[in-house]
Amino acid sequence: MSENVFMFSGQGSQYVGMAKELFDNFDGAKRVFAVAEDILGYDLSKIVFEGPDTELNKTSVSQPAIMATSLCALEAVKANGIECGAVAGHSLGEYAAMVCSGMLNIEDAFRVIKARAEAMQKAAESTDGAMCAIIGLSAGEVEEVCSSIEGYVVPVNYNSSVQTVIAGDTDAVDKAIEVFTEKKARAMKLNVASAFHSKLMQSAADEFKEAIKDFKFNAPSVDFYSNVLGDKLTDYSNMQELLAKHIVSPVRFTSELEKMKKAGFNTYIELGPNKVLTGLVRKTLSDIEFANVENMKTLEKALEKINA
Repeated sequence: MSENVFMFSGQGSQYVGMAKELFDNFDGAKRVFAVAEDILGYDLSKIVFEGPDTELNKTSVSQPAIMATSLCALEAVKANGIECGAVAGHSLGEYAAMVCSGMLNIEDAFRVIKARAEAMQKAAESTDGAMCAIIGLSAGEVEEVCSSIEGYVVPVNYNSSVQTVIAGDTDAVDKAIEVFTEKKARAMKLNVASAFHSKLMQSAADEFKEAIKDFKFNAPSVDFYSNVLGDKLTDYSNMQELLAKHIVSPVRFTSELEKMKKAGFNTYIELGPNKVLTGLVRKTLSDIEFANVENMKTLEKALEKINA
């Protein structure tokens, strides 16, 4: 078993120009965008490589764009002979993880992510929601503050021992930020369209579940770690139900990392734009190796570390 974990980036990590170097250097990356554009019906590479930000940041575009970038990075490491024994994704990243592990082929993955992104875009436009990362307090302290706020605001991403993301109605999130600021915690609003992984996304979850009811999900070829469970997924019998639940459930990423480390995985490679997950790994785990791959420079660094 490979001791490598491939981790796949989540929404909010996008930037104009991501994946361009990988696209230029790997035929597999070119194929990723060709498949994506055939299924999406628009020129995704033009938006990803040239922008503008306002177009790339739309949920309906950013989700397939980030997945495409992550899959380009996957093609780059595979072309260099790097394999994994487990996969994990942060929210949206689970869909690239499904491709990597063989649960979905790439064509179906883009069909599924198109349905998810459109459903979530629609739900975002009909709700007034926000998300904010709270840094410097424990998850328990964040939960306590949220429960004291008038209005709807809840912890939704358990990212590390000192970072928890909250989501909810914009007014309630703003009230919570005031309290967190008084407690000397750092509050950083996220570049997303609404309160993902909260009950404000229930309409998206319902629409998405219906849209993917006929898709076939295979058992993964490597260990697959689930945000909803915060642990290894062992029951693949109703992925439609699980993936719909995923849209309105917390991301238990800290728990996933701890379970992977306990299972013997000691090298964590983030594939996709930016290095958010790499930072979470560094804060959560000790005595491990980590790297990220998003362009040629980071690929070279990752290969040096892995092959050392």
